[in-house]
Amino acid sequence: MTTGNKGVVERALTALVATGDVDALAPLLSDGFVHHRPDATSKNKTEWLAAVGAALGPTAGMRVEVRHLLESGDHVVMHSLRRLPGTGPEIAVVDIWRLDDGLIAEAWEIIEPVSQAAANLTWWAPTGR
Repeated sequence: MTTGNKGVVERALTALVATGDVDALAPLLSDGFVHHRPDATSKNKTEWLAAVGAALGPTAGMRVEVRHLLESGDHVVMHSLRRLPGTGPEIAVVDIWRLDDGLIAEAWEIIEPVSQAAANLTWWAPTGR
């Protein structure tokens, strides 16, 4: 197991995936934890843990393959591929975590269905100039 901030993130993911229990994740989050999510459905520690707990039912058995786990100072970035149970879609996820005093203080996430990724690769294409 990795030490430092990467180790905290690894323990958080392992605790959540292995046990499916948000109570195992809660001690790794600071009391002032902030989840930055565009839809603003879960901002603080309590709301985020409740949202994660609610999502665990439909995502039980999800496979998570961590592709990259990078640490820079107080930030850890994790790129993973996740496949939902059964014939569920594969999604690419980038989580960004900021740690403070050994606890996760902030989190951001980007989620994209892998099957739709190719459609998003044309945004920089020339427009016929």
